[in-house]
Amino acid sequence: MTTIEQDQTTTVATAERPLSALDRCDSCGAQAYVRATLSGSELLFCAHHANKHEAKLRPMAESWHDESHRLNA
Repeated sequence: MTTIEQDQTTTVATAERPLSALDRCDSCGAQAYVRATLSGSELLFCAHHANKHEAKLRPMAESWHDESHRLNA
């Protein structure tokens, strides 16, 4: 497997991994409910900061994994 294939496999595996209480928002440190993958990098956001930055980041994101529905469960 080439490096590019390995990177793509890692990105897909990370994007599908459920978020846990150990995942923290990069902006404020609260529990993360959204993972955005951009250029192979991962950004984690609480629901508040995901809503704040979504319009700008989502068009650029390779993936946008949103679990904020768990807040209402």
